[in-house]
Amino acid sequence: MEVLGIDIGGSGIKGAIVETETGALVQERFRIETPQPATPDAMVETIARIAEHFEWRGKPIGSGFPGVVMSGEIRTAANLDKDWIGKNAETLIAEATGASLVHVLNDADAAGLAEVRLGAGRDVKGVVLMVTLGTGIGTGLYVDGILVPNTELGHIEVNGHPDAEQWAADSAREREDLKWSAWAGRVNTYLNKMHALFWPDLIIIGGGVSKKSEKFFQHLIVPTTVVAAALLNDAGIVGAALAAAS
Repeated sequence: MEVLGIDIGGSGIKGAIVETETGALVQERFRIETPQPATPDAMVETIARIAEHFEWRGKPIGSGFPGVVMSGEIRTAANLDKDWIGKNAETLIAEATGASLVHVLNDADAAGLAEVRLGAGRDVKGVVLMVTLGTGIGTGLYVDGILVPNTELGHIEVNGHPDAEQWAADSAREREDLKWSAWAGRVNTYLNKMHALFWPDLIIIGGGVSKKSEKFFQHLIVPTTVVAAALLNDAGIVGAALAAAS
């Protein structure tokens, strides 16, 4: 089955047609900068442009969203316009694209789904924690392959910082012009806090920095296995498509 997977981020919105049996991208992904301000109208228009790029109409769409999503309704939007809160993203996207079906879920939950089914977390028993590092910090928590949705653990207090993602997300590295080793120290503190709370059997690092793991993984000292996402920064697209196909 082919599904258009959309990964909504604070800096970019990207999509690709996904063959859901294998997770393979049918065509090269297409990315558009996230509009500023990131209002529902502007972002849905951007998603419609991505669908148009792939000539995708009347077919299913899966989308990851950086916030809490419950039955398609957006409950939080830390890095997007607050007008999203209370809006039904599935309805808005369906109206804009003419999709036959739209399924929207938390973006890190989507990335985790791809990794648990097809990537680094495949056949791993116990607790798997997906951590996406980008504009913010997203988390997807899976127990024996079953999702605990909308954990949003990027917003917990860490090392005296009330919102971890403001201190340890990749955007903080760029904003403060940190060396990779210095930023890795922050990530290490965050991951150890996650370990103390959940004792995961595996931590998977996703987001844009997953393809640069050689720059900072050597600085991570966590008492569990930490790996880069096998699907790298495509995990969110693939997982969103898988969710829509389920």
